[in-house]
Amino acid sequence: MLIGEVARRSGVSARMLRHYESLGLVRPTGRTGAGYREYSSEDIRRIFHIESLRSLGLSLREVGRALDDPGFAPSDLVDDLVRRTRERITSETELLTRLHRIDAAEPADWEDVLQTVALLQALRSESAGKRQHAALSSAEEMPVPVEALVEAALSETDPNVAGALRWALAQAGDTSLTPLAEGLDSADAEVRKRAVQSIAEIPSERATAVLSDALTSPDLVVRRYAALALGPRGVEDAVPTLIDMIADEANDVDAADALAALAGRPALADQIATALITRLARAAADPPARRRLTQALADIPGTKASHALAELSQDEDQSVALTASYILKLRTGQ
Repeated sequence: MLIGEVARRSGVSARMLRHYESLGLVRPTGRTGAGYREYSSEDIRRIFHIESLRSLGLSLREVGRALDDPGFAPSDLVDDLVRRTRERITSETELLTRLHRIDAAEPADWEDVLQTVALLQALRSESAGKRQHAALSSAEEMPVPVEALVEAALSETDPNVAGALRWALAQAGDTSLTPLAEGLDSADAEVRKRAVQSIAEIPSERATAVLSDALTSPDLVVRRYAALALGPRGVEDAVPTLIDMIADEANDVDAADALAALAGRPALADQIATALITRLARAAADPPARRRLTQALADIPGTKASHALAELSQDEDQSVALTASYILKLRTGQ
């Protein structure tokens, strides 16, 4: 079969067939009387083998080794191809994500595109200062797509940069809630923590609803951060978690402040006092916890808290009794 017919049947151009020949990949087994290349059925089969291997991503050099080197291990080659393909997919996925984010910023011209690209690159810089500047600039110069800010916030380890990113997300408002809420379900505990911290700084009803749902999270850290944020927002469902935090000495001062904020609502003051008294009874074998819970009663108004403090002023634990007595004096102005 002459080269022209081989090209038609195989889909490989005559020029490429000649290139294969120059590389020694395919050598026509015969020549016509006029000196034209003549390919046998074995030659054509080899051409199809070459094309098949090329479709897997092999270079022509690798194709030649695969076909002619008896010691060439297919498994090693396939493993390498898998690795290279994954790297290529990762690279292409990152490019696609970057393009989507640039498109989401709705650039008006190429200057806007370049500015958005610069901010996206700065968010991934090795310099904490550059990352922080990019976060702070995102709400002033060129809005950065919220998905990029969320991704940066959920992976940031530097506390100053993390604070700037949470501020930027708060400026973005509810648009950042959906991707942040997804972070609450991450397999990574640190990501879950960063997600709830970021949501806590968004002052909206939707954010409050997400934080309220987080009170039932299996992650104790998430529940605690959610409760701290929900106290000042007047969500009474946060009370049990806040009281447990005081007893467990986990951000107990902040938890007591959050309880005091909730107790500013007259309807809740006695309920919170009752909950603290109940927790005090459960902490009978833990004197430090009882002292912290007694101190928490100081900022809870109402007769229920005052009666509890009067009883605690006679407590067998001298430190609890002294604490309660001191608080009572402050409350009565004596």
